[in-house]
Amino acid sequence: MPWWPSSPSPGSGSSKDDASRRPISWADSLNRTDWEHYKDPRNWIPTVLVTATVVVSLQLYRSYLRRIPGAVHVQPSFFRRRSLFGQVTSVGDGDNFHLFHTPGGRLTGWGWLRQVPNKRSELKNRTIPIRLAGIDAPEGAHFGRPAQPFATDALAWLSNYLLGKKVRAKVYRRDQYDRIVATVYTRRFLFRRDVGLEMLKNGLATTYEAKSGAEFGGLEEKYKAAEAKAKARKLGIWSGKPRDFESPREYKTRMNALDEPQGTPKP
Repeated sequence: MPWWPSSPSPGSGSSKDDASRRPISWADSLNRTDWEHYKDPRNWIPTVLVTATVVVSLQLYRSYLRRIPGAVHVQPSFFRRRSLFGQVTSVGDGDNFHLFHTPGGRLTGWGWLRQVPNKRSELKNRTIPIRLAGIDAPEGAHFGRPAQPFATDALAWLSNYLLGKKVRAKVYRRDQYDRIVATVYTRRFLFRRDVGLEMLKNGLATTYEAKSGAEFGGLEEKYKAAEAKAKARKLGIWSGKPRDFESPREYKTRMNALDEPQGTPKP
């Protein structure tokens, strides 16, 4: 027997269902929204505060708390504006070393919650090479070249002064060897010391003599005064006869001239 749909009985609610399915225009939808709910500060202030906190936290982390693993990751925005704080993990020569960046220091857990690696394999590709700005230490033995007098002394002094120590490096630029040129400070007996300046005072380096690209960070006069005082006192590299003295720059120029005919790579 065929079935015929019966008409909706009164009070069955079908008319209400039909009304709910009826298309509603966008304007009508907006007019039916209860905007008073959104005007109440208790409803929107927490959302704004949470969003602002997340944005500020991310910016703070990216700018100050994110660890920088190498020189190529130091952004140009850092140069002449920012500094890097970390621990010296190795000293390569009398005027350069490697820094393990520890942003925030002990306040962010370094030294008690997080430890700086001490194995060479764990430090590989995770440190920043730093070149001390404004000074030039005696050249060590490289590429078959003999070491300059006092090169070993400069290396030993810098290793004793910095190895394993916390330092702050005021960064200026990246040099042609992908090292970060910086004025470096460390604490000695609660006093902040400029490492490059201390080397000059001890007669273990000269002020940088390159015709171009020299970087002193505004300390050139101070550095040259320290060099002159060490020279007058005949300390370190200045202790020999003046006619026998050869600065690191003169040494490198002479070695490069000797290497050119053989095509030996320049350091």
